Amino acid sequence: MKKFPVVFKQEIPAQETFTKLNFFKQLKINTVCASAHCPNLSRCFKAGCATFMLLGDTCTRNCFFCAVKKGLKPDPVDPAEVWRILEAAKGLRLKYIVITSVTRDDLEDGGAGHFAGTVEILRSNIPEAKIELLVPDFQGNDNALEKVIRSSPDVLAHNLETVPRLYPQVRPGAKYAVSLKILEHTKRLAPNMLTKSSLMLGMGEKEEEVIEAFKCLARAGCDILTLGQYLSPSPKHYPLKEFITSEQFEYYRSVALALGLRSVLAGPLVRSSYKAEEIYLEIEGRGKPCTI
Repeated sequence: MKKFPVVFKQEIPAQETFTKLNFFKQLKINTVCASAHCPNLSRCFKAGCATFMLLGDTCTRNCFFCAVKKGLKPDPVDPAEVWRILEAAKGLRLKYIVITSVTRDDLEDGGAGHFAGTVEILRSNIPEAKIELLVPDFQGNDNALEKVIRSSPDVLAHNLETVPRLYPQVRPGAKYAVSLKILEHTKRLAPNMLTKSSLMLGMGEKEEEVIEAFKCLARAGCDILTLGQYLSPSPKHYPLKEFITSEQFEYYRSVALALGLRSVLAGPLVRSSYKAEEIYLEIEGRGKPCTI
């Protein structure tokens, strides 16, 4: 077993962390923070941040990097889910709401209509809040994606996760080209909408493969990129191959920025929704440069 660098040493969770976990449990709300075993859970909860997870807690894909529960027969979509998220967003006084979902290949539109309806209800009830969506690939269904785009989130994110060579081992149900197409199609239909993606590093990718992924994202018009250290959730998941140094993260950040991405957050603890509001405010010119 690889020895973890000191940066991954976690502080003892504050009472506020347990209070928020209980708050979400009582509302029957899923968060990717808890479901995906995010190492930043305590930090984000303390800062008043959370990423809500739509469409239940069971994913129909069998990605080998992810800790979210998997199964081919998830529960039916709960139409009341959005109202509980609205209650939570109001209770936490969120001004920036991040929403993702499990992948639901069992649904005709992959849950796109549920995403769009959620944005519309949040907009109607908390008009001042900004909304960031992290969507699945909808199996490449353009009509499904367009439902989400028409709901006009402020940021639409979709993660590449890794380099194309590793997709069969890491994301066997996904296709690199399809993921890129989501970002391209979004930018083509909504040029002013911010787009975002994320890569996990330390899975055995080569430097030239990572830089080629940056070039692909730049050509797709991607605005925001997050780069973080992959951590295997369990011995049954895809194995950790290496720890990326802080110097290498900074090098990758500089390369991605030079290639045209507008904002790049890179570091061991960075995850796709980490400091999402700060990044948004930086790009909009209403905040300080976002750092890890």
